[in-house]
Amino acid sequence: MIDLSEVSDEDGGRSSSGSAAAKEHTHAHKCKHNDCGHSHVHLNLGGERLQLGFAIAAAVLLVASWILGAFAIASQPVLGPLTLGQVLITGSIFFGGFFATIDAIYGLWARRFQIDFLMIVAALGAVYIGHASEGALLLVLFSIGHAAEHYALQRAQRSIEGLAKLRPTTAILLDELTGQTRDVAIEKLKIGDTVVVRPDSRIAADGVVVYGESSVDQSAVTGESVPVDKSPRIDFDPRNGDWQSLAAEHKLFAGTINGGGAMRLRVTRTADDMTLARVMRMVTEARAHRSPTQRLTEQFERYFVPAVLVFVVLLLFAFIVIDEPASRSVYRAIAVLVAASPCALALATPSAVLSAVARGGRDGVLFKGGGPLEQLGRVQAIGLDKTGTLTLGKPQVVDVVPAEGLATADLLAIAASVESLSDHPLANAIVIAADAQSVRSLASAADFDVSDVHRQTGRGVRAIVDGEPIWIGNARMFNDPLDDATGSRPPEMVQWIVAADEALKIRGRSTMIVCYGADFLGVIGLMDVPRPNAAAMIRSLRQIGIREIVMLSGDNQRAAQAIGDQVGIDRVFGDLSPEDKVAAIEEISALYPVAMIGDGVNDAPALATASVSVAMGAAGSDVALETAEVALMADDLSKLPLAVSLSRAASRIIRQNLWISLGMIAVLVPASLFGLQLGVAVIFHEGSTLLVVANALRLLAYQPPEPFVNRLDVAPSSTNG
Repeated sequence: MIDLSEVSDEDGGRSSSGSAAAKEHTHAHKCKHNDCGHSHVHLNLGGERLQLGFAIAAAVLLVASWILGAFAIASQPVLGPLTLGQVLITGSIFFGGFFATIDAIYGLWARRFQIDFLMIVAALGAVYIGHASEGALLLVLFSIGHAAEHYALQRAQRSIEGLAKLRPTTAILLDELTGQTRDVAIEKLKIGDTVVVRPDSRIAADGVVVYGESSVDQSAVTGESVPVDKSPRIDFDPRNGDWQSLAAEHKLFAGTINGGGAMRLRVTRTADDMTLARVMRMVTEARAHRSPTQRLTEQFERYFVPAVLVFVVLLLFAFIVIDEPASRSVYRAIAVLVAASPCALALATPSAVLSAVARGGRDGVLFKGGGPLEQLGRVQAIGLDKTGTLTLGKPQVVDVVPAEGLATADLLAIAASVESLSDHPLANAIVIAADAQSVRSLASAADFDVSDVHRQTGRGVRAIVDGEPIWIGNARMFNDPLDDATGSRPPEMVQWIVAADEALKIRGRSTMIVCYGADFLGVIGLMDVPRPNAAAMIRSLRQIGIREIVMLSGDNQRAAQAIGDQVGIDRVFGDLSPEDKVAAIEEISALYPVAMIGDGVNDAPALATASVSVAMGAAGSDVALETAEVALMADDLSKLPLAVSLSRAASRIIRQNLWISLGMIAVLVPASLFGLQLGVAVIFHEGSTLLVVANALRLLAYQPPEPFVNRLDVAPSSTNG
């Protein structure tokens, strides 16, 4: 099994296993495995295939000895006193026990009794008491079982190691002064370099699009199934600007695949800091982080294996107490040794964790080890941050109440003529709404002559439009007007404006009142709207058994409650400071294990307090990728039910595997004490090991229950006329 760090490291993705000549030379190397909790030594020549070949050779020789023995041919001497049958069985023992012997030696060198050691001792004991054929059968089945286990686990391992193959090794560097291009290793790229992205090629670096348009398949990094359209942002300076704050349409990730358009990107991260490289490191670390169940089983094995050895030694002398031949006591002890070997138990958890991590990675869900995987499967409550997590994080115009006789589009056009000169988020929302309505309007923002714009902090903006003063702001601008250098003051609000303003506020809207000269033109209601699939995501979480879903927000309670009501949240906590969010999570944690979903930055205290923390949109956020225990790589809430349901499926399979492995030991050990044949014990022991691995590998094909998200159940709110 190859570690990700061996496949891709500082050399830019080239293999570190040495030259071709070195590969052809047969030599042994030690590589750590997650299976059975022990190390394996394999030969580079042939690798897993060689191990399988030895197992098959052992089986063929053993079967040949049985067949020839049936015709008395096996009793013919061929090597001095050795008969043909003895030679065949000796060969079978050699091939069947070759890798197990080397592994056992390394285990003893590390002062650990491993499963391989137990199997070798059992086989040698069978030979010693004259049951060489059964000893050979033990090693044949053990070697075939291990070869099959390694092959099966490699399927999950290859899903993870496939990340390394996505990492490009070279980039096409453009010299913007001369227009010349040249191929360079990605390690040579510096922040601010310009890289050419050819059509249908793999993108070489994280960066911002500065030229060209295309669509990009980002599934390898974010898990998004649909290509994402990209457009240029030529004014972005990667040395001083915040790349994470850019819209998704401007950002490119290394390892993703460009569509049919040519582009240029400006590098924003060096090779070691690129998103794909960081994900690869996270996955490698995740494999090393053991789950609580795995740590528990390893502690159990640490005491169980020596206890088995002591018990077997005592059984060797059973003939002193029981009236039976010594060979019978030894045979029984060997059978118990095989029956009690906890190989299936050691594989029960790591095989399931590895499979679940690989399956989640395919859809952009990154579990940072077995601990978060198991914890997320146990949660009964989920806390969701509001802004940017449950909502889009950008205010939109959702209600427009114009004066009688005035069209909605005309009101928006007048307001946008002033707000287009502001960079305030609410102003930008009005401009966007006006642009969307412009086809229905007799006027557009460009038709107005705007001058003398003055922003009043916390109130709104005052300007001169076509020679008349205009006020656009909240009720405070009109109820508590500021002194104006021009001497103009807004009129007092009329009754219908007051009523419209209050009605919108009750529904959680931020309001902007528009007054032109002495006439009130209307009220505009804005709010941060839910994500399109937020309601479907909430229903899916309930479907998979989440008991309580809460929303935590720093916004006022009415605005937060309006969002919660739209998507079906159980409880809404508004007006929260970071400390208040922590207190809310602690309150819920007293009832259930709780997961907190946020952006990993301003929600850090609440994320740290929850049973497990989940960051959304981690592909574009350094902080989220580093701090959260589970990362949803895409900015897509629909992945949350998948993450929870996959975690629960993994927990179920881990429990099943533990019952299978412990149950088999509980049945086989007493049965072996009362006369179960060694061959039968071997078959059931190896069968349970393969069953555990096969059960865990089902997670690779896991599909969440239907109906499952990616449906637009909550469309963005439209303006009301």
